[in-house]
Amino acid sequence: MEHSFEPMQNDLIIRAAWGQKVERPPMWVMRQAGRYLPEYHEAKGKRDFFECCRDPEVASTLTLQPIERFAGLVDAAIIFSDILVIPQAMGMVVEMVDKKGPHFPNPLMSPSDGQYSELLQREVDVSKELDYVYKAITLTRKKLQGRVPLIGFCGAPWTLFCYMVGNSKLSKECKTWIYKYPEETKALLQKISELCVEYLALQVKAGAQLIQVFESSGGELSPASFKQFSQPYLQYIAKHLPIKLQELGLEPVPMIVFPKGQWYALDAACDMGYNVVGLDWLHDPAEAVKTVGDRPVVIQGNADPGVLYGSHESITEVVRAMVKGFDWANRRSGWIVNLGHGITPFVNPGDLGFFFEEVHRLTKILD
Repeated sequence: MEHSFEPMQNDLIIRAAWGQKVERPPMWVMRQAGRYLPEYHEAKGKRDFFECCRDPEVASTLTLQPIERFAGLVDAAIIFSDILVIPQAMGMVVEMVDKKGPHFPNPLMSPSDGQYSELLQREVDVSKELDYVYKAITLTRKKLQGRVPLIGFCGAPWTLFCYMVGNSKLSKECKTWIYKYPEETKALLQKISELCVEYLALQVKAGAQLIQVFESSGGELSPASFKQFSQPYLQYIAKHLPIKLQELGLEPVPMIVFPKGQWYALDAACDMGYNVVGLDWLHDPAEAVKTVGDRPVVIQGNADPGVLYGSHESITEVVRAMVKGFDWANRRSGWIVNLGHGITPFVNPGDLGFFFEEVHRLTKILD
């Protein structure tokens, strides 16, 4: 079913993601819809986190909260959902434990665990299992009325795998799998990759205008392990999503990859086929610009999220350093402003607003 949406009033991030020269750098932040906002807690009420994700009305309301609070400052919405909906669609139980985060009560223990072969063999219908996400996207696009574009997303295969094996802070579980059962690990990563492609394509069909792949657990891997267990599957998604979109009669959309903690892999990430590469705060902007070179890749990032606990002077300094490091005055393209990871709890929303205002102020001075 084709959806009709109102024309875009602000398509800045789409133009920037395609590598075009733009009047100012677009901005949004990861986890911009969430628990740092008082209105989030009001709308969520007593619902469980995943209940909010599964209710299109609630998910769309939460998605729009930062767009309404920071109207005129933020240039994209990202659908309120979670990366772990794919393991749920595959049949695994995921619980969101209050103040602790996601928990898999029955994680994958080893390839001889009966659950492993079940997961590999199970036919997963992501159009049916994750229908609530597509409904939330379509509803959100309608409610946005063209104010800003909507980003869809998924977790990267390696990151999802880490959760599925019940990874702990010591990384014992995921390391056991890759060093003891490498081929079985790769088989499951391939299955997850195929589901990611299908899932992202259906998000675009529902109305998502850009997509991001979150490799949030990327920092668990050594450079050698990255080449085996992360890179091939990120590349698979970048290669096959445009093909899937074409099969569905849909235009391509800009694709963003966020390889968190994989500081050694920026050069490789620029050749994976994504339009935009997200940087965490461990990268030096000027060095990142040099690494990208003349490749048609846009950088997204990369302020330390922790600066939002600091003074306004500190926020100004971080923004100024980014503007200089990403060479905005000369380039006028190739940069989408974001934090180097998701916004953290207990941040004062007013301080995020100040961050946005400073980006506007310090990039407009250059006009």
